[in-house]
Amino acid sequence: MIKSETEYDPNITEEQEKNLILREYRGLLRALKSRLKKGDKKTVRRAFEIASEAHKHMRRKSGEPYIFHPIAVARIAVEEIGLGVTSACCALLHDVVEDTEITLADIETEFGITYAKIIDGLTKISNIVDASGTESMQAEN
Repeated sequence: MIKSETEYDPNITEEQEKNLILREYRGLLRALKSRLKKGDKKTVRRAFEIASEAHKHMRRKSGEPYIFHPIAVARIAVEEIGLGVTSACCALLHDVVEDTEITLADIETEFGITYAKIIDGLTKISNIVDASGTESMQAEN
């Protein structure tokens, strides 16, 4: 599993926190470097900006900013699974439709139908739970 580049300390300043978020984002860009085509970096940046803004007031139980989670998911998609730019962007955006005011229509307007369909599918997969409360094989597949 991908480990963040820096352990989170809940006692850091807001400026230090912003720097940690940017460090994690740059780690994602480094992972994508060999896959980036013309215009891709701008698309990844836009996905990151939207996710960051949408989650700016959200925190995990640990106190860390929520944006660390979508960045980590994007890095796993790229570094461990070998997926590319579209998958990384969708990973960055995967929770905005469920957790914020951003809609699938907003995603489609900003990124196109492919992104909207992928994110819709990711949202549906995350909601598949079997009767015992554990993830089903269908969701894992």
